[in-house]
Amino acid sequence: MYFIANWKMFGDIKSLNSLNKVLKFLRLKNSNKFRLIYCPPYTLLNLFHKKIKNSNIELGAQNCHQEEISGPFTGSISSKMLKKIGAKYVIIGHSENRAVGETNLIINKKIESSLRSGLKIIFCIGETLQQKRKKHTHKVLLEQVSKGLKGIKKLNNVIFAYEPVWSIGTGIIPKSNDLKKTIVFLRKNLLKRFGLKNPKILYGGSVNPKNVRNFKELNVIDGFLVGGASQDSKKFIDIVKKTFN
Repeated sequence: MYFIANWKMFGDIKSLNSLNKVLKFLRLKNSNKFRLIYCPPYTLLNLFHKKIKNSNIELGAQNCHQEEISGPFTGSISSKMLKKIGAKYVIIGHSENRAVGETNLIINKKIESSLRSGLKIIFCIGETLQQKRKKHTHKVLLEQVSKGLKGIKKLNNVIFAYEPVWSIGTGIIPKSNDLKKTIVFLRKNLLKRFGLKNPKILYGGSVNPKNVRNFKELNVIDGFLVGGASQDSKKFIDIVKKTFN
């Protein structure tokens, strides 16, 4: 099981102290059953890397530029730069980035460059509320996956994160039956189109300690991409605990 903490635009140097509880928890808990991955803002990546280097926590970034080489891209960070600073993962295709103009073509280039740089991909896909109401969920997901992974042959380092846009930060979560059908649909099509026999598919969208057990009981989810709740170490630890208890 994967537990990925997406801190988004949150955190400063003092925020690193919240990791102390998580590190203590990992020393007491058998962590062979799960992976913890933290994706803090760029400003904290180096400090995070130093803080967690002797632990079972892994480091990820929240995005990168599509060009992996140095160049005239003011304010941007390449996948190679992330790899050199200690990141192992990068989130690509998050709906908050899609909403400000990140296209499937750009996402495809970002995935390509990140894989070449040796990073593992957390590939976000999901439909808007309008698309859901029109019953276009499956169509949208197929398009995002097909265009995002176009021309990419080795997908063993790609983790999929289904995040319905209408659920992120709203407290609204999918009905259990609907969510299970969507995950099963994804698995079938990832096998059919890409030959992926056992893809890792996570869920993200208003995950918290109160509802995580319901998600786990569906028996089709390989972990969670957690936003706001991951910024609170107690809540994040509870999410892990309640997944297994």
